[in-house]
Amino acid sequence: MLMDEGTELSLSIAQVVQRLRGSHLHSQIERQAKECLHQPEIKLESLKEDVRSFLKTSGWERKLQNAVYRELQLPPSHPAAPPEHLKEPLAYMRKAQANWEKRILKSLNSMSTELGLPLARKRPAVEQKELTNKWNEMGTDEPDLSRFRPVYAPKDFLEVLINLRNPNHDCSEDVSARSHWGLIQVPLNVRDIPQLRRAYSELNLTTGQLGIDDHAHMHPGNEKKLVEEQDSAAAQQYSRQGCPTGLRADLWALILNATNQPQDVMHYEQLKAGVIQHDLLVDNLIYKDVKLTASNDDYYFVFEDFLYQVLLCFSRDTTVLEHFKYNSATPPKSYIQGNMGNEDCAVVYPPNGVIPFHGFSMYVAPLCFLYNEPSKLYSAFREMYIRHFFRLHSISSSSSGIVSLCLQFEKLLQTHLPQLFYHLRQIGAQPLRIAFKWMVRAFSGYLSTDQLLLLWDRILGYDSLEVVAVLAAAVFAFRAENLMEVTSLASAEAVLADLSTLKVIPLIQIFLFATSI
Repeated sequence: MLMDEGTELSLSIAQVVQRLRGSHLHSQIERQAKECLHQPEIKLESLKEDVRSFLKTSGWERKLQNAVYRELQLPPSHPAAPPEHLKEPLAYMRKAQANWEKRILKSLNSMSTELGLPLARKRPAVEQKELTNKWNEMGTDEPDLSRFRPVYAPKDFLEVLINLRNPNHDCSEDVSARSHWGLIQVPLNVRDIPQLRRAYSELNLTTGQLGIDDHAHMHPGNEKKLVEEQDSAAAQQYSRQGCPTGLRADLWALILNATNQPQDVMHYEQLKAGVIQHDLLVDNLIYKDVKLTASNDDYYFVFEDFLYQVLLCFSRDTTVLEHFKYNSATPPKSYIQGNMGNEDCAVVYPPNGVIPFHGFSMYVAPLCFLYNEPSKLYSAFREMYIRHFFRLHSISSSSSGIVSLCLQFEKLLQTHLPQLFYHLRQIGAQPLRIAFKWMVRAFSGYLSTDQLLLLWDRILGYDSLEVVAVLAAAVFAFRAENLMEVTSLASAEAVLADLSTLKVIPLIQIFLFATSI
């Protein structure tokens, strides 16, 4: 049964109202409305209008608008659709994701068994005190991590994506599938260059971009006004042309509606208390990951302590579980000791439902350049994760999901650089095998930080990760001449080993708007 637009709109409004009704913001606005009744300018005969006017002038209306805007950014749910369809509409994708989760959980459980370590334990009082004292210098601690290994690395995940097949799709009849030279063999709709040009029109060659025309003052005074007005939607639109370095932190917080109110600080402190009280096996995976990635990075090693704090708190944050309503993944469950198989004794593990993998800490590292207050850094990262980053390591048909990004990258490359694609394929250097690691991390750790932040400006501005696939294809286009000379996967990787000198926005612009079609 198709609903008319009016019914659908009223259902969307009802859903947003329902989600906001139990929020802290709702109770704050309610309290403000009650308190303003004592003010002389509030008249009984025009009570409703006066209260509304008060909430508007005191800034609460804008806060409500931003909260509604945040809700509208989340994937919409249709009341008649079963919950699993909101998670992922395609059954074969859901099945593949479920099988992948079983593998990850099995790997974690076998590590627990092999090492003889419980998944969780309460820390003795002495250990709690020790951790409290060194909370701001955890990087100086050198626990023995030699026995721990990442649960999986991006290349393991890529193999799963390569083997994805739609059982209802007969490739033998599909000319386009047969002529697709890439590794991803599932039929998903991804945008080509003409469609991307329309969608990303603000990136065209005649529009000023921060990251190229930094002295052009494209929007004089606008940025400060945006921050003062606290308008999420306007900040998001603005971000499409890049954010000025000095205001990026404020603009991103606005777009993400990542507040740093007393209740946010309190929430962070509660998570910190949870870390101090209980030791989780995944903590070691977090330590190991930071040591293997950010600690060895010229840009990010100084933020080692911040990364531990944010990631350890993140693993305890049960509010993250909310995003599994629209994430194709399902939070893993473990059993309380001695109750294997008893569903009543099953608990989500880790508490946030996210098992970190090799490179996970690089989702947080760039944000450390923007936020030096742990609770604010934490809020921004959590919002970035539940809006965007979860899509990079779960199997789904979403246009921002990693499967679509891989397919889009391959199709852009094959359509616009067929000779290069064919050459690399012939020498056993499938382009996706090189580009996958960039995309799964949204290029974090591969670009210089200033360039990475300009890329992430556009992810937030367009509320999509598509630009990541476009950049990956643009990098190959930029190095095409050298790549045509290589004769092996190793030499192709060598040509693309260092991306730190690349300028992101010109590459994307040239690829999208100066490529002949």
